[in-house]
Amino acid sequence: MFLKELKKTFVVLLLTACATKSKAQIPKVSSGSIQHLENFPSRYLPARNVDVWLPDDYDPSKKYAVLYMQDGRGLFDSTILWNHQEWGVDETMGRLLAAKKISNCIVVGIWNGEARRHAEYFPQQPFLLLTTEQQNALYNIRRNENTSLFADSIQSDRYLQFMVDELKPYIDSHFSTYPDPEHTFVAGSSMGGLISLYAICEYPGVFGGAACLSTHWTGIFTTKDNPVPGAFLQYLEKKLPDPAHHKIYFDYGTQTLDSLYELYQQAVDALMQSKGFSKKNWMTQKFIGADHSENAWNKRLSIPVLFLLGKKK
Repeated sequence: MFLKELKKTFVVLLLTACATKSKAQIPKVSSGSIQHLENFPSRYLPARNVDVWLPDDYDPSKKYAVLYMQDGRGLFDSTILWNHQEWGVDETMGRLLAAKKISNCIVVGIWNGEARRHAEYFPQQPFLLLTTEQQNALYNIRRNENTSLFADSIQSDRYLQFMVDELKPYIDSHFSTYPDPEHTFVAGSSMGGLISLYAICEYPGVFGGAACLSTHWTGIFTTKDNPVPGAFLQYLEKKLPDPAHHKIYFDYGTQTLDSLYELYQQAVDALMQSKGFSKKNWMTQKFIGADHSENAWNKRLSIPVLFLLGKKK
């Protein structure tokens, strides 16, 4: 009897602890509200949390654009991210909406796959342009003695299928959105910038704009004998979307990891120009002194948001 009651008590405590942990992971916001989708299921990838940010005056009788953002855990609440930083998405969006500078919009923050993040965010088709030897060399890279950089084979095509075939239909059916590409945007930083660019290139009929902050053009953490940037350029040469119907934003800082990006960003900028992109549908910004962090992206988030969602004068 005692053992039975002890087991019962243990189960209750375990469930309570899990519930408390889950509740603690729901971000708190100072503007708008969060609808937290715990362990959103997928046929393509392991389940993950998704946070849907709604503005204070969200009205189901109105229609809203949608901004899908990568690395969702770091968007709203610094207390739930490992480094205690955040993008401040709720503050920025709330402020711009209140000033009527941007169109009505909701934000969908997609949590990353943690250890699988690199495998899910590394663009798959550029990877396949590499030789087998080059691919194997990338897979052999390690973060440290105990951890591989890629926890799995490249999964970014499956990640985009999850976004386009599963998550977006759910969002469009449960919230009052404009489902067309003119009102559907994607954004992220670092590897999240890469997957956001990959999304608009692979699904130009779904996404009308992309914001790529501190885009991790190196794919790995060195520039020496690195074939990855060349593969990205080769891919973009063929797959950049039509500038008549798409908008793309890039930026980079000059400190920490961002110090690696300028040369490659300049090559991408030249390609953008050759493909017909202009200041009407493309922007690249350099932020001297900015590092590779949520705090840095927080400070400049309003720029890409205005670029993608700003009301026409």
